[in-house]
Amino acid sequence: MSFRVSNVSRYASALDTLQQRQAELSKAQMQMTAGKRVNVPSDDPTAAARAERAFISQQRITAEQRAVSVSRNAMTLVESSLGQATDLLQSSRETLISAGNASYSPAERKALAVQLQQLRGQLLAVANQTDGAGGYIFGGQGTTSQPFLDSPSGVTFAGTGGQGQLSVNEQMPTSVDGQQVWLSVRSGNGVYETDAAPTNTGSAYIAPGGIADPSLLTGGNYDITFSVAAGVTSYTVNPTGQTGTYQDGGTITVDGMSLKLAGKPADGDQFTIKPSTVGLDPFEALDRAIAVLNNPNANAGAVAQAVSNGVRDVDQVMSQFSAARSVAGATLSRLDSIDTRNQDRDLWAKSVQSDAEDLDMVQAVSDFQNKQTSYQAALQSYSMVQKLSLFDYIK
Repeated sequence: MSFRVSNVSRYASALDTLQQRQAELSKAQMQMTAGKRVNVPSDDPTAAARAERAFISQQRITAEQRAVSVSRNAMTLVESSLGQATDLLQSSRETLISAGNASYSPAERKALAVQLQQLRGQLLAVANQTDGAGGYIFGGQGTTSQPFLDSPSGVTFAGTGGQGQLSVNEQMPTSVDGQQVWLSVRSGNGVYETDAAPTNTGSAYIAPGGIADPSLLTGGNYDITFSVAAGVTSYTVNPTGQTGTYQDGGTITVDGMSLKLAGKPADGDQFTIKPSTVGLDPFEALDRAIAVLNNPNANAGAVAQAVSNGVRDVDQVMSQFSAARSVAGATLSRLDSIDTRNQDRDLWAKSVQSDAEDLDMVQAVSDFQNKQTSYQAALQSYSMVQKLSLFDYIK
């Protein structure tokens, strides 16, 4: 039995081979032009899926990096602003100490009060520092207007308490709780607060005090009342009933508290001790000192007490700012670590995507040459098949 292969079948077979070789050559040329082995999912479905997952991972990392950048800018502003505020408070402290000069006249003290008022205004401007994008770095969880409002009764917080956050995989702050940082300082020395009665007429004042024995602290209220008789000044501490003879610059120890008074108290002068509370702010501290320095009738004791209290309160606020600044610095350090990790993850994702879809150019050139040779051979074969017709034979 014999089989006859028609010329039509030969033509069709040769044409199919030619088209196949041409398609392979075109695909190889497209891969070389794009530099990618996988240009459409059908080229390699498994590799295409790997490349897509790696690409999505890169997009997520890019979003995280934008969040890191926003948070870093905000925390840099916070750290810088707290540094500026600390410098202003240090200037205020120096001005207060100058105001304690007993030789100053009421006019000179008033001039210092003007300086303190200007420093206060600069502090308020720092507290209302913007982030450059319409927000406020001390605005808490967000506000469309200045978070700190000045009024005759003092500065109030008009923002939303808490901290603004960008949450991706890790929470990254975009602002800080201004109320906590600026308006929630512990009063006094942080444990108790000392002050002079407003009716005192002597030149004595009470210092912030210290802790002699923490185990004896009661957290109660006390007052020290002075009496002067026959040139001898004595004191009585209530409610303990403790008594003693006063010595200028001496120390009185009461229930674990070490109290130091200086100056000359008048008969009936009184000093109070009460537990420290949260709620002191730099504006309030400066306002109290400014009020006394602006009063031409303030006696030496009132001025000395205002200066002592002012320096004590400014020191407390500076300590609060220092702690907040440390937190901002730690956050910046954490953001740098996140940034480094994201860069490593991004490099890994790009490597995975490259391995899945990129072309080995050396191998591709070799394959292209082979396919080109195959295509040329198919062309020659088709040309020979075309010459097998009866008409060509007759010619």
